[in-house]
Amino acid sequence: MRLGAASYPMIKQLTPTTIVRVIAFACLTVQMLTYSVTSHAALTLNNTRIIYNSDKRNTSVVVRNPSKSTYAVQSWINTEADDNTTSVPFTTSPPLFRIDPSSEQLVQINALPNQLPQDRESLFFFNMQEIPQASNEAGNHLNIAIRTRIKLFYRPQQLKGTPTDHYKSLTFSVSERQGVKQLLVNNPTPFHITFIRLEVHGKGQQQAVKNTAMLAPFSEQAYPLTGITHTAALKANFSVINDYGGYTTPFSAPIQLAN
Repeated sequence: MRLGAASYPMIKQLTPTTIVRVIAFACLTVQMLTYSVTSHAALTLNNTRIIYNSDKRNTSVVVRNPSKSTYAVQSWINTEADDNTTSVPFTTSPPLFRIDPSSEQLVQINALPNQLPQDRESLFFFNMQEIPQASNEAGNHLNIAIRTRIKLFYRPQQLKGTPTDHYKSLTFSVSERQGVKQLLVNNPTPFHITFIRLEVHGKGQQQAVKNTAMLAPFSEQAYPLTGITHTAALKANFSVINDYGGYTTPFSAPIQLAN
């Protein structure tokens, strides 16, 4: 069970949407009350994503506190649904700890017995919530519990290579649905593919595809092509994110016309 306001003074567990609303409310009432608002993450992680290889007993992530304040920290694993009810085959240790200024804490991620697919990666999320201490200073203070959430990929042992070893297997095509041209990207690999850059070029036309969703294993994703009129001789230029948060060199692939 994660901490609530009753277990840590003046702190509520907030979603990102609620945080925005609280900050907006504080700004609107600044003439009535003076608040000290903390709305940025003070703690950092040593990874931007976590790869859990199934042949390992556990993996870990390092939480660092470069600030001058002490924090309580909660850690847990959940699914893309970001709920508290879906069971997951992972535990974190320690799930709750204190971290002092200019110090760090190793959080170990342990796998439980599971029936996860062995022919593809499975996606989970590692969550770290920082909980600041209640202020002893006079006046009104609004302390916000900030959560950091990064992807955790469970990778079966029998999968060979990494996503960047297979990104050239992606195929691209253009189709029209309900009068709107769409770029269809097919991922025939057992890995999750995340674009850092995706552009369509051809015959003097160019469109950067924004907000590209991550491609799940053996899946297809459609993106609207609002700036492309001619569909002949098109190419996709793209780069994908690797296991370390970096990205591949740009690669070009032909775009076919879908039937």
